Amino acid sequence: MSKKHTVVDLFAGVGGLSYGFFHNDAFDIVLANEYDDEIVKAYELNHPTVKVFASDIRLLTEEIIKDRASIPIDIVVGGPPCQSYSTLGKRQNDDRAQMFTEYCRVLKILQPKIFIFENVTGLLSMLGGKLFETIKSEFRDIGYNLQHEVLNAVDYGIPQIRKRVILVGTKKENTFRFPTPTHAECGGEDKMQPYITLEDAIGDMPILKSGQTSSKYLCEPQNEFQKFVRKGSVGLTENNCIKNGEHLVRLMEALPDGGSKDNLPPELRPKSGYGNTYAKLWWKRPVSTITRNFACVSSSRCIHPRDSRALTTREGARLQSFPDTYKFYGSVSKKNLQIGNAVPPLLSIALARQVEEFLNS
Repeated sequence: MSKKHTVVDLFAGVGGLSYGFFHNDAFDIVLANEYDDEIVKAYELNHPTVKVFASDIRLLTEEIIKDRASIPIDIVVGGPPCQSYSTLGKRQNDDRAQMFTEYCRVLKILQPKIFIFENVTGLLSMLGGKLFETIKSEFRDIGYNLQHEVLNAVDYGIPQIRKRVILVGTKKENTFRFPTPTHAECGGEDKMQPYITLEDAIGDMPILKSGQTSSKYLCEPQNEFQKFVRKGSVGLTENNCIKNGEHLVRLMEALPDGGSKDNLPPELRPKSGYGNTYAKLWWKRPVSTITRNFACVSSSRCIHPRDSRALTTREGARLQSFPDTYKFYGSVSKKNLQIGNAVPPLLSIALARQVEEFLNS
């Protein structure tokens, strides 16, 4: 067997971007970096063979890298913390907005053949587009040819509308080809499949009410997505529904499929919140972008349409395409943060295949 391509994952989180490389025999992840101790634990539970530098990336020196990783490195992947780039909420000029310089510093040390830099689409417009131009300029200065695209997770078989900027740099002429979409809204030509809906994603999971829990599946897998996430699983974990108060339960039960607070009678209608807060998802559509707050019913559209309740941690993981055997660590809020901030595994699988094709060419 030919030698595996070596990978380093920076800002690794719970390992969503690592997933496609870890489960592809062409690659060997030799080092990952994540500073949060609980998230490191979750990463290690799912990637037990990977050495993790569990500290601030600013402490990741050339000596530490050479001590822990097999040199040379072929691929670097990762996405710096994105809160300061996001178009949601107030942008801040804090340390998180400068983490791309640390990514660039490590690239200078490793000089990989290819890198993948992932981030939210808000990065493209921050500072009137100047920040993204600065980022690209720094990458070019260390010898990389660049191209970028905005990829939407829903186009790759993930039941979620989730757009992300993928910037790819290569040492040689950049002939990297971004993954071709496999799904479309209504299917279509060229063997495109229809989008994966919420029902497609979690319809085999048990019917629960507020405060209930269950580890049993409702039925056998009904489609290819469910077969993928259930492979190797004998039962559901982390499938506990938060218990909400009586008024909130009545509010959720009064909402129609895809309904918002404007559809509620006056006595139940919240007096504050944006238009898509206290809103139900659509059962037969992909979900909107989930965040760390997907189990909070007052957050952006995230109420379970069939069961009229908050989403469970495992349901949130499904919406990101994490297998049911994937482990998270810490409190419920910490687990939900790990899920909400992740790159969907099915998207990382598609990216890893394209990286393999590029390196083999």
